[in-house]
Amino acid sequence: MTTKPKAKKFRIRRSPTAAGEPAAARPVPPPETSQDSSQGSSAAGTMQPPAQAAPQAPSAAARRAEMTQAPRPSGGKAATARAGQVTPASELTAAEEIEAIKREGLTGRQLRLARRVAQTNDLPATSDFDAVRLLRHRGIDPFKRANMLELVVPQGQKATVASTPVKDRAQVPAAQSAPQTLPQTVPSGKQSLTVADPLSPAERRNREIRSIQLDIARRRRRKMALLGARLGAFVLIPSIIAGYYYYSVATPMYSSQSEFLVLKADSSGASGFGGLLSGTQFATSQDSIAVQAYLQSKEAMIRLDDEAGFRAHFTQDWIDPIQRLDPSATNDDAYSIYKRNVKIGYDPTEGVVRMEVSAAEPDMAAEFSRRLISYAQEKVNHLSEQKRADQVGDAESALQLAEQQRRDAQAQLVDLQQQGTVLDPEGVIVSLRSQINTFELQLQQKRLELAALQDNTRPNQAKVEGTAADIKRLEALIAQLNERMTDASQGENSLAALSVQIQMAQADLATRDMMLQSALQQVEQTRMEANRQVRYLTTAVEPVPADTPSYPRKFENTILAFLVFSGIYLLCALTASILREQVSS
Repeated sequence: MTTKPKAKKFRIRRSPTAAGEPAAARPVPPPETSQDSSQGSSAAGTMQPPAQAAPQAPSAAARRAEMTQAPRPSGGKAATARAGQVTPASELTAAEEIEAIKREGLTGRQLRLARRVAQTNDLPATSDFDAVRLLRHRGIDPFKRANMLELVVPQGQKATVASTPVKDRAQVPAAQSAPQTLPQTVPSGKQSLTVADPLSPAERRNREIRSIQLDIARRRRRKMALLGARLGAFVLIPSIIAGYYYYSVATPMYSSQSEFLVLKADSSGASGFGGLLSGTQFATSQDSIAVQAYLQSKEAMIRLDDEAGFRAHFTQDWIDPIQRLDPSATNDDAYSIYKRNVKIGYDPTEGVVRMEVSAAEPDMAAEFSRRLISYAQEKVNHLSEQKRADQVGDAESALQLAEQQRRDAQAQLVDLQQQGTVLDPEGVIVSLRSQINTFELQLQQKRLELAALQDNTRPNQAKVEGTAADIKRLEALIAQLNERMTDASQGENSLAALSVQIQMAQADLATRDMMLQSALQQVEQTRMEANRQVRYLTTAVEPVPADTPSYPRKFENTILAFLVFSGIYLLCALTASILREQVSS
C-alpha cells in the first residue's frame, strides 16, 4: 500500500529582533533559497523588489542551532513572535491554482492517478489537487497514457535505496538515490533576481484555460479524424462495394409468382369434430405442409434438373460469378442455388401455398414453376391414394375372410347330414316319436281289452291269449323304436348326436352369415369414405413470365449492407473499448 507523502511548509521570519531577542543571540545562517517543487513555477513567475522581498529560509542546521540557543518566549512574547510570521505570495498563488483545478471538475479516478504519478516523481503533494498542480509545473501530464504505464516500476529498483546502509548511501548513483525534498542552499554568487510577470494571476489563469481548451479541441479533432477513417474503412467502403455489385455487376433475375390450394372432397356424411373442420383450411393443413416440404427438398431439385435442366440454366457464362453455378458443382451446391431461387410459403389462415421461382430468363422461371406445380399435384394424389388403398384393402380382406368362414360352416353342415344318410334327423326323430305315441295308445287299448276279458268269470281263452300276444308285439315294437332313436352302439352316428351337431353347425352358419353381411357393409362404407378423402390440387394463380427483373433490389440491398456493416463495426468497437478499459484499470 502506498501512502501519500507529507510536505512540510516553511515559514520565514523577518529578523531575529521580531521574537524579542537580540540579534547577537541568533546565529545568522548563510543565504539559502527553497527548492520546493510546490512553489517553483509561481516563485519563478513573480518578481519582488529587493527591499520588500521575503528573507530566505534558513537551513536545517541553522534552525536546530536557533532552537537550542534561543530561549523559549512566553506569554506576550510568543504572540509577538507569531505575529511576525508572514505567508509568501507564492502560497497564495498556489491556493488560487488549486481552486482553479477544483473548478475543472476532475473525477476521483483522475485525482487518484495524479497522486500516484506525483508519488512516483517524489513531489511533496499535500492533496490530490496539489499533486495535479505540481505535476503541471513539472511539465508532466498526469492523465497521459504513457505516464500511467510508467507507474509500473520493478520492485527491485524501489528497494535499492531502502536496503543500502547509511554509511554507503553516498555511493548510490543519483538515479537510484531518493530525491531530496528539503530546501537546499544556493551559492550566493549564483543568486539572481527574477523578472516580474507582466500578467496578473487572472490573466495567466485564463491563458492556461485557453491552452487547455485548445488542447482538448485538438484531441477531439484527432479522435474525430480517426473515427472517420475507421468508419470509412470498415463501413463506407464495404457498403460502396456492395452497392457497386448490386447496381453494375449483379445479373437481373426474373421471378414467376404462383398460388395453389390443396382441397378435400365434399363429405356430407361426416359427423363430429371432423365434420366441423371438413370445410376449413385445417382439414388439409397437413397435406399442404407436406407438399411445401417436398417442393423444397433435394428430390424435387434433382427431378427438376433431369426434366427441365435447372443446373444447365444456372451454369451459363453470362451470369455473374456470385449467382453462377460451377459446371462441376455437386448436388449440395446446386441445392443451395435452388433454395435461394425457389421460395415457397404456406399461409395457414387462408390455406394457400405461394411459390416464387426466380431465373435469369422469364420463360425459364415460368417453366420451372409449372413443373413444380405438376410435381406437387402428383405428390398430393400419391398421398391420398396410399391412404385410400390401405383402408379399402383392409375392408376387402375382412370380407374375404368372412366369406371363407361361411363356406367352411356350410360344408361342415353338409358333412354331418351325409354321415347318417339322413338329410333331416329332426324329421326322422319326430316321425319315430309319433309312431311310438301311436303304438303306446294301441298298447293301452289292448291292455284294457285284456283286463275286460279277464274280468269275466269264464273268459274266452282264445281272445285272452290273442290280446296278450298283441300286447307283447306292441311292447316289442315300441322298444325297437326307442332303441333306434337312442342307440348307444352307434355313438356319434346316432340320430340324437347327429341332431345336436347339425343344430350347432346351423347356428355357426347363421353367425357366419351375419359376419358376411357386416363385412359387406364395411366395404361399402370404406369405399365411400375413401372417395371423400380424395385430395385435389387447384392452381389459383398460374405462373406467367415477368417483363421486368425482380432481383436484385438494388437500393434495399445496399441499405441493408450498410446497416449490417455498421452493426458489425459497432459491436467490435464496443468490445475493444471494454477490453481496453479492463486492461487500463
